[in-house]
Amino acid sequence: MLDISLKEQLRSIFSGLNNQYTFDISVGENHPNRGQLLELLNDVVSVSDRLSLQENRGEALAFDILKNGEKTGIRFRAIPTGHEFSSLLLAILNLDGKGKNLPDEFVTKRLKSLRGDIHLTTYMSLTCTNCPDVVQTLNAMAVINPRITHEAVDGAIYKKEAEALDLQGVPAIFADGELLHVGRGNFGDLLAKLEARYGTETSEAEKTTVREYDVIVVGGGPAGSAAAVYSARKGLKVAVIAERIGGQVRETGGIENLISVPQTTGGKLTDDLKRHMDEYPIDIFEHRSVEKVTVENKQKIVSTQGGEIFTTPALIIATGAGWRRLNVPGEADSIGKGVAFCPHCDGPFYKGKRVAVVGGGNSGIEAAIDLAGLCSHVTVFEFLEELKADKVLQEKVKSLPNVEVFLHSQTTEVVTNGEKVTGLKVKDRKTEEERVIDLDGVFVQIGLAPNSAAFKDIVKTNRFGEIEIDVHARTDVPGIYAAGDVTTVPYKQIIISMGEGAKAALTAFDDRIRGVIAH
Repeated sequence: MLDISLKEQLRSIFSGLNNQYTFDISVGENHPNRGQLLELLNDVVSVSDRLSLQENRGEALAFDILKNGEKTGIRFRAIPTGHEFSSLLLAILNLDGKGKNLPDEFVTKRLKSLRGDIHLTTYMSLTCTNCPDVVQTLNAMAVINPRITHEAVDGAIYKKEAEALDLQGVPAIFADGELLHVGRGNFGDLLAKLEARYGTETSEAEKTTVREYDVIVVGGGPAGSAAAVYSARKGLKVAVIAERIGGQVRETGGIENLISVPQTTGGKLTDDLKRHMDEYPIDIFEHRSVEKVTVENKQKIVSTQGGEIFTTPALIIATGAGWRRLNVPGEADSIGKGVAFCPHCDGPFYKGKRVAVVGGGNSGIEAAIDLAGLCSHVTVFEFLEELKADKVLQEKVKSLPNVEVFLHSQTTEVVTNGEKVTGLKVKDRKTEEERVIDLDGVFVQIGLAPNSAAFKDIVKTNRFGEIEIDVHARTDVPGIYAAGDVTTVPYKQIIISMGEGAKAALTAFDDRIRGVIAH
């Protein structure tokens, strides 16, 4: 199953293992996927004498990872190939104390303070690009906190089980049998949900930590990374606070308009951003979300979820943007139950069914084209008088017999039966006529909304929620700057965000040496 070159890479990756790891396999003799699972795991164990496997009798298909003969809490009810192959490799590295996805000491303390025993199950798809991040995150949590167990389940192999749960989106995370989260998620988001559900044993006094910096950058995407590098090159003490390095870029597939780089991917660019920041003495605090910002005697005080406090005379906000929602009745309660945002991940759940795509820009029309190959019928609803997608995409979608497009259409409600989506209520903006379209799923593709909620009470924003800045990236508050997609700067592009991040850092430094801000 694994070619020679990949085996050589694995041999190098596992050459430094310090412990013994065993794949404890349970699979029936007649299971249709038995041969594939054994072939994969035999290939993996062949690259290191620190790896082995043992097979037990059973009718299901599953395997646990043992460390020195003891269960680790990590289990796969899947054959982790495709996107999930990296999850298998990273689980072993994490168990050995390696792997770049392990959090820092403060986040580790938060995780260990969760109350009680927690059993997590993730239903995923091997074709889902968002699933590996979630599976790897929860596996890492099981490594850090021995009271947490995690099993990753392939919904295609355990199809009846997934259907019984009426899953309509992946990854779908269940905590002790109850749905906790659906869709993309990062370490900080998922930890916060676990804290809300199970509570913590750590006192507020233990959690509070105060750190001082010359410059604090909130956000780890292109704008934030550029701001951090430019600030560090000035010899300043710099911190980056981010939910995750890369931000929205991490979700991007192919990137072909980053000048001087003809082709890259969101994942590779994210790694490059992190690698560049690592070249400088920049303190990176990942898996954090900012709760509030206050100003006292020209010092900006940043409070994060979990209890940390950061202070600085110069704050650069570069939090980017996230998927925009319809904000209509029925939407919030139907996420993962008929409302989806990723056609690549959740499209297979609607094979042979009728779906709608809301949004006629590039992302919406691309989604409609992808879904047309799976679904019996796709209806596109665009709010404006014309589609905004590139002409080549418009021509393609017009050629598809099972796709229809309605312009000047406003979505007013996601209709459900209490368990799943059954239709979409849409108003014709010309005639004011409303009608309900019967369908099984809705893919929302209406662009991005600025991640500015934590800052709206401290800096001025426009009606879209974008932080208002001048040509030098200054906000209306001295010592607070903003850059990238969270701001009013036109054209939300990676290369523009990088430039805006550099501009914000240079402006902050200029204000510092001129005495505009304290230092």
